[in-house]
Amino acid sequence: MLRDLKNILQVIIGIISVGMGIRGFLMSSHFIDGGVTGICMLIATGFDIPISILLVVINAPFIIIGYRRMGLSFAVKTSLAIGGLALSLAFIPYPDVTPDKILTALFGGLFIGTGIGLAMRGGAVLDGTEIAALLLSKKSPILKVSDAILMMNVIIFTAAVFVLGVEPALYSIVTYFAAAKMIDFVLNGIEEYTGVTIISEKSDEIKKMIIEKVDRGVTIYKGKSGYGKRGQRSVDYDIIYTIMTRLEVGTLQREIDIIDDNAFIIYQSINDIKGGIVKKRAFH
Repeated sequence: MLRDLKNILQVIIGIISVGMGIRGFLMSSHFIDGGVTGICMLIATGFDIPISILLVVINAPFIIIGYRRMGLSFAVKTSLAIGGLALSLAFIPYPDVTPDKILTALFGGLFIGTGIGLAMRGGAVLDGTEIAALLLSKKSPILKVSDAILMMNVIIFTAAVFVLGVEPALYSIVTYFAAAKMIDFVLNGIEEYTGVTIISEKSDEIKKMIIEKVDRGVTIYKGKSGYGKRGQRSVDYDIIYTIMTRLEVGTLQREIDIIDDNAFIIYQSINDIKGGIVKKRAFH
């Protein structure tokens, strides 16, 4: 029950935050965001249709797709979230904060990104773009979800040039990138995780350093060297794999260099993890 209440609270705060970004900053300057929300804002500006109505109508097909792909719970949460956003835009008297275009673009994106990120953490989405991108990527063997989102936003901002003009369209792109960075920050936080794979002839020393000095767990894979610039070799190695926050990677690199500056290291970004001791403070 506490988890459900927390999720509901996150979605409500997210709705209010997105509403503030749209009404309090963007719409008075005729700027837009990307995705379905951007399409609604573009149509609302060009044809003087209430954005609250457009949000419900244009997102409806994507909610149906989400129901078929991700189940009833997701569809209900998303429907309530988008309906709540539409109601907030229709009835909450958001203040028009500033006429400054740079501040409008940056803080409009900040509020929208924060709101979308919080809603996603609560298990709902406030924009059907991700659902549409998932559908497009499924139908194309070479198109990833991120590519589909980028392609849709290129079309939206190109249309904005003709409807709003060049300058508002350019400021809208700034808004979109600010929102995208805030979504990433809200979902992943400053402690975004990095998976580190280490291949070294001194694997025992490195393993001991990570466990004792860095206070991290390790997973050991058995590996064998292949053919490289030093010729074909048949030497068994312990391949070390560990996970830590990106703030700690630089210190880990320095510690490894002290032991073996020829170690082969692979870094991989990880969005989220569960369990383990990653969230303990390291490098004491």
